[in-house]
Amino acid sequence: MFSENEIATMIEIPAIHEATLEARKDFKTSEASMLEISEHDFLSLIMMTPAMGLTLANGSVSLFEELGLNKMARKMSKGGYFLKVDPVAHAMKYALKNFDAWEDRFLKVISIAMDATFDMDRLRKLKGNKLEDPVKSFARDLMTVPYIFVRFLSTMVLNDEADIVDHRSISQVEYDKISDIGGKLGISDLPVFESFCRTFDIK
Repeated sequence: MFSENEIATMIEIPAIHEATLEARKDFKTSEASMLEISEHDFLSLIMMTPAMGLTLANGSVSLFEELGLNKMARKMSKGGYFLKVDPVAHAMKYALKNFDAWEDRFLKVISIAMDATFDMDRLRKLKGNKLEDPVKSFARDLMTVPYIFVRFLSTMVLNDEADIVDHRSISQVEYDKISDIGGKLGISDLPVFESFCRTFDIK
């Protein structure tokens, strides 16, 4: 996931800042007119969109998943809110209630952020490793991509980037959701994303 400082750096990039402001305005108008949330924290909410989508893939949010999302929200929030209501976690409740209406809009902002922070075409030209062990192959592939892309990837589907290089068992609907997110973000054809998908065991 992203750190508070990384979110703060991205929100200063004009293209990301503008897209975030527009999305926040529409979200407040449609979902929560009284919501008080900074530009920084709204971008944090947007960056949680893939994780929220994956969490909802099975139809509901478990207590464990809710705790994981709240942990992600608090890590990216500006200033930290350990002793009071976290604005990102609070806004997330509204987003989860009407997620279908906002998923594509928020993913578009993430696409803008990706375009503003790394060269997608360069990643398409990279040749992925073809080791027999898919986890080792993915670990090698990660070493060839920009640090910021690893951050995007870990925020997309994981609550803790420390687990990004590992075998994971997921359901078919969760795997399909990851593929769907990759397609909407325009990264499904990247060798490193294909390598990432091969680390999953579908249960």
